[in-house]
Amino acid sequence: MDSINRMAIELVDEALDFAGELGIEGYELDSGTTVIDFGVDADGGVEAGMLLTEIQTAGLATVQTRMGEVAGTPRQYVELSTDRPALALLCSQKGGWELVFDDFDGLGSGPARALVGEEEEFHHLGYYDEFDLTVLAVESIELPTDEVAEHVADMTDLEPSAVFLPTYATGSVVGSVTSSARAPELAMFNLFEAGYDPNNVISVSGSAPLAPVSYDESVAMGRTNDAVAYGGRVHMTVHEDFDDFDSVISTAGEEYGVPFEQVFEDAGWDFNEVDPGIFGPAQVTIDVVDGPTYTLGETDEDVLAESFGL
Repeated sequence: MDSINRMAIELVDEALDFAGELGIEGYELDSGTTVIDFGVDADGGVEAGMLLTEIQTAGLATVQTRMGEVAGTPRQYVELSTDRPALALLCSQKGGWELVFDDFDGLGSGPARALVGEEEEFHHLGYYDEFDLTVLAVESIELPTDEVAEHVADMTDLEPSAVFLPTYATGSVVGSVTSSARAPELAMFNLFEAGYDPNNVISVSGSAPLAPVSYDESVAMGRTNDAVAYGGRVHMTVHEDFDDFDSVISTAGEEYGVPFEQVFEDAGWDFNEVDPGIFGPAQVTIDVVDGPTYTLGETDEDVLAESFGL
C-alpha cells in the first residue's frame, strides 16, 4: 500500500496551485510550516470543501454533490464513496487528534495521524505510514500558530517545513461540506467501536445534506451534526454478519430526536458529556455478502427543518 500522506500531499499541491479559484489562501509560518486557510478568514466554497475532503481521505474516496430536498426545500447533498474504507475513513478522515494549547483549540484529521499511529484503529489494522511530508486538516476558529505546527512536526518526527495544515472553521462552507461527508466515517467508527473488524467492510457510500452556514460556531456545530444524525444515509457492503449492526445509527443515542445545539448546550458544550451513540448517520443499509440485508434507522426531516431554520 502506498503512503496515504504522499497521496494527500499531491492533493495539497493541487489546492495551492488553484488557491485563487478555490477561494482559499496558503502562507508560510516562521517555522516553515504551510498553513492553508480553507475557511477561517478565507471564504472557501463547496469545491474547496470537496477537495479538502479528498485530502482528509488521502485520495481514497470519491466526493461529489447532488441536489436533493429537506422538508420540501432544495438542498445540496454531499456524497462520499470509498472501496478502502478502513484506510480512508478510520486511518485518515477521522478527527482523532486534539490540538489544545493556551491560545489555540482545534481538532486534527487526515493522514498525519498515521505517522503517529497511537490510536486503536492503527494497532488493530497494523497500518503505520512513513513519508517525508505530512498533512493534518485542522478544524478551528483560529489559524494555527508556530506552537501548533511544531507540535505536529514533533509528533510526526518531521521538520516543521514538512508539515501542511489546511484549516477551516465549522461555521464555514468548507466546514459544512466536510462535516456532511463524514456520514460513512461515523458508520465505520461505530462499527469498529462495537467490535466489528473493519477489514470485513468492502465498500461504503453515504450522503448527508449540506447544513446552512452560520458563523456562530455553536449554531454551526449543531447544524452540521444534525445533518448527519437526522439526514445522513449510508450503504455498506461487508463480508461477515454481526449481531450489533444497530449500534451504527444515531438512534443508539439517548438524546436522539433533540437538535444537537440543544444537546451540546445541555452538556455544557463538553463533548465527553454527550452520549456517543448519537454520533452516527440516521439510516444505514448493510449488505452481507451471501447473507442478509439490513436497513436500519430512518431520517427525520422534522428535526432537520427545525435545525436548518426551514
